[in-house]
Amino acid sequence: MLVDGFRRGLVVPEGLIAHGRGEAYDYLAGEHTTKTAQRAIKAASAALLLAKRPVISVNGNTAALCPKEVVELAQATNAAIEVNLFYRTVEREMAIKSELEKYGAKDVLGVGARASARIPELQSERRRVDPEGIYKADTVFVPLEDGDRTEALVKMGKTVITIDLNPLSRTAKMAQITIVDNIIRAMPAMVQLVRSLNGSRSIKKIVDDFDNKKNLKESLKTIRGGM
Repeated sequence: MLVDGFRRGLVVPEGLIAHGRGEAYDYLAGEHTTKTAQRAIKAASAALLLAKRPVISVNGNTAALCPKEVVELAQATNAAIEVNLFYRTVEREMAIKSELEKYGAKDVLGVGARASARIPELQSERRRVDPEGIYKADTVFVPLEDGDRTEALVKMGKTVITIDLNPLSRTAKMAQITIVDNIIRAMPAMVQLVRSLNGSRSIKKIVDDFDNKKNLKESLKTIRGGM
């Protein structure tokens, strides 16, 4: 799927390398969604439902692996979708936007001149965000993220949710909710959970009871077991 995404202009070569590195952890964890990951998925789903201005940030790998689920999750949580890339070109932005629109996405943010706001302290192209999207968001879901932007978003006072197969990464440690799982398993699970949790009185308690440090320690223990 990633190679196909590369051929279609969604994914860059560096994205192939990054994802391959992550899937090494998946192999050690048994290539299944652990109970620890299930708890994180539940907390992430609840947090998106609680958010007033949720945004799902989409890079090339995410667009190649689960565009349908991104759109479904956005619809189920009333979240905006924003394209955000480290290796940014207008052609790539448009390719990702078109891929998301195939599955029903409307008004995809962060493309071209719309990415006119800046995240403080970042030097990469990922600092460019849509003033009506990530810049204003209270909660940002950033699957397959790089650590410096996660840290910068947290400093801006935002709740950051991520999917990262490496519990030792800066992204995993800086985010408030880290799902240590493969995105192709986690995203469909989130869509289902959001739909089942919507309207539940226990949503806030699910988020309040979640401990990301404990989550990462348990995830690392599972990976150690696989070794």
